Amino acid sequence: MTNLSGVVHELKKERDRAAMEVQRLDAALAALNGNSYGKRTGGGTLSAAARARIAAAQRARWAKVKSGQSGNIVTMPKKRKLSATALKSIRAAQKKRWATWRAKKAAKG
Repeated sequence: MTNLSGVVHELKKERDRAAMEVQRLDAALAALNGNSYGKRTGGGTLSAAARARIAAAQRARWAKVKSGQSGNIVTMPKKRKLSATALKSIRAAQKKRWATWRAKKAAKG
């Protein structure tokens, strides 16, 4: 009977340890999901005048971008195309590589 009570005591300790671990995991998940960190408490509504100022500033930024005056816009370089002779030489070299590979494979097997 004493042995059984020891087993029950160990199981209760293990249950408590698992419950603590679950609480830590829940806290970590809440932090990652943003449930507790950085939560806004106010209503967050803007006045009509504030919205108008923000909209006007954004329109001005877009007008500047469209006019080409903005210096921080990144443009991608145009793609270069290979000439027909370059493509022909690349294809010939690749065919040669495959031919040597096939010859080595045939010699092995």
